Amino acid sequence: MNDSWPVVAELDAVRRLRVIARSTPGTGFAQCVVDAPFDRVWGLVSDLENQLPLMITDICSFTVTSAAGERLEALARSPLGLRARFDIVLRPGWCLMQSRFVLGGMAAAAEPDGTRLAFFGGLRLPGIGLADPVLRPLMAPPAARALRRLTARLDAPGG
Repeated sequence: MNDSWPVVAELDAVRRLRVIARSTPGTGFAQCVVDAPFDRVWGLVSDLENQLPLMITDICSFTVTSAAGERLEALARSPLGLRARFDIVLRPGWCLMQSRFVLGGMAAAAEPDGTRLAFFGGLRLPGIGLADPVLRPLMAPPAARALRRLTARLDAPGG
């Protein structure tokens, strides 16, 4: 028997988020590398109340209603007045959010040339796995748009 077995493979936050996105039916995933240090990127990303309404057009307000360490609860409102309560885990480089019908998250990992940043989102509905081959390609563009909207603010003056 080999003394170095079992080998533990550590995944950074972006790779963990990709695993969740790829194993959850009906989700879209996008990632990019931004030319900015991790602390600056995550400082912007973790400002959920201000950034999520700018990233996702279906959210007009996002209000954190309680926080206990890395666990938060928030209320999202849509432009049509719909509301959803989210349970959130937020720690440096990692944000995972879920409501009754929506699942999403963001992750970041330091890279030699900047920060690798990822976003994913999708629906939590019964039987959604059957529609995954149709939904997944439809969910990828909104995930990429949300990520572009966020990274554009990193490029903006004062961002």
